[in-house]
Amino acid sequence: MIRLFKHYIPYPLLFLGLLDIILLIAAAEVSWIVRANQIGMNAGSIYDRPAPIVSFAVALEFALIAVGVYGTEALQSLKFAAARILVAISLGVIFLSIMAFIMPGITLWRSNSLYAMILSIVLLMTVRIMLGTVLDSNVFKRRLLILGAGPRANRIAMLASKQESGFIVSGYVDMNEGPAKVKTAIKRSEIDNLPQHVIDLEVSEVVLALEERRNSLPVADLLTIKTTGVHVNDMSSFLERETGRVDLDSVNPSWFIFSDGFSSGRRISTAFKRSFDILLSLLLLLFTGPIILAFAALIKLESKGGAFFKQERVGLYGQKFYILKLRSMRADAEVAGQAVWASENDPRITKVGSFIRKVRIDELPQAWSVLKGEMSFVGPRPERPQFVEDLQTKMPFYAERHMVKPGITGWAQINYPYGASIEDSRHKLEYDLYYAKNYTPFLDILILLQTIRVVLWSEGAR
Repeated sequence: MIRLFKHYIPYPLLFLGLLDIILLIAAAEVSWIVRANQIGMNAGSIYDRPAPIVSFAVALEFALIAVGVYGTEALQSLKFAAARILVAISLGVIFLSIMAFIMPGITLWRSNSLYAMILSIVLLMTVRIMLGTVLDSNVFKRRLLILGAGPRANRIAMLASKQESGFIVSGYVDMNEGPAKVKTAIKRSEIDNLPQHVIDLEVSEVVLALEERRNSLPVADLLTIKTTGVHVNDMSSFLERETGRVDLDSVNPSWFIFSDGFSSGRRISTAFKRSFDILLSLLLLLFTGPIILAFAALIKLESKGGAFFKQERVGLYGQKFYILKLRSMRADAEVAGQAVWASENDPRITKVGSFIRKVRIDELPQAWSVLKGEMSFVGPRPERPQFVEDLQTKMPFYAERHMVKPGITGWAQINYPYGASIEDSRHKLEYDLYYAKNYTPFLDILILLQTIRVVLWSEGAR
């Protein structure tokens, strides 16, 4: 994996993404030449028209990311990939068509956009057919040696067995900690020279999955291994990198204190984030105002009660504030204000409410909270005070999620389905902690793009 702006990206995805950009540029250029020849015009050189060619490639690449073309399912299923590519190309061209009225000089001619679309689809699908097995093979996967054979090592073994994992385990070393869960592990006493064993296996990384470090950590051997150029990592950092979340079962306070992240040098990033929030919230309220009012009228017609409702939530540093949403449940959904988890096929949800929840229209009024500065567009979802009080007593590090401003969408929302239980909240907390720890504007942009996928396919809506 490569770390880009604190976020890890697998090499196969980076390689495929760069290849896609090259193919999109080629598709735009070839379509330009074909259309120019049809009308008897001198096509010239690509250097004469960098703006329309590059804008086409960039717009469509963003669309590919937004609809999940680089997700696990799309990489494993050509049918799934084809469907997402078609949607991405359509969205990209629609966006470029809108931009054509604003900045005509940066877009392709409408007459050759169709050629570019068709050629892009053909090229993108061809490269996936040709490289599908290669991208999913062991060519790009890192080779690991795991020190440990207990439950922690077994968790890594289960992770490695998944098809989408980016690594293979070359071996396990039982450090004599007790009963071994991994039966294929080699006893430490059977290895004369651990550093040489690492070299012989040609591994690029050693992961410490020890149940108890104090008596079993081979400090001298690890120092030698490190100096040979092999990366040495603890299990918590390894799982954070591989899963995109902070694993609550393996972390401890010292890991948070000494690991990279939660940087205080965020003034520029924070200023950028706030400026972006103000601009986007103003635009969103301006353009979606008629939609909000239309559905507010439908809500009033369907059931008694107000079209909007205010609800207390916990925000930055534990401060309480009120969010504004379109009402999607009956007015008597909660008795005496008692907070109740939403459930699948919840009978309290109205017909209009079911629709606006699926397409996230009920969330639009929260842009007002963003404009006021109580929320951001991207961040952990703010929870109700009753739930927060309960969850803080049941989960370690829950309070740390309030060290960043809550958001309308977030890392947990694009990676985990709708959470309506203690266990769901635990999984979402792991993603929220990853976001709080590794926040950069790059991660915000990635989340906003991926939110389009969640909205289009109603992923996680309940």
